[in-house]
Amino acid sequence: MNGFIFVLLVVVIVLGLLCFLIYFLPSRLPDNQKSSPYECGFDPLNSARIPFSFRFFLVAILFLLFDLEISLLFPLPYSFSVLLDQFFIIIISFFFIFILTIGLVYEWINGGLDWAD
Repeated sequence: MNGFIFVLLVVVIVLGLLCFLIYFLPSRLPDNQKSSPYECGFDPLNSARIPFSFRFFLVAILFLLFDLEISLLFPLPYSFSVLLDQFFIIIISFFFIFILTIGLVYEWINGGLDWAD
């Protein structure tokens, strides 16, 4: 019974603190920046038909490609550490990084990472 009262008291205190923080912490003084919508760096007061650089999307896709490959595929050889020798896992990892580096150098040489012509 004492444990139930303790948990109930903790829940009440936490909810009370959260309600207090939610009500008093936010700034309620709107200014020009807060009241305007965020449109990815574009001025929302200009025309919506302004052309923008396609290079932004190319660099963003390249970033996602390399980021996902490193975060999802790089740990893969380490998951086979029970089945494979440690030296073989290191060789696979270096080969993977080598392939990613070759792709990055290829994009760099061909101008895929340049913001302007």
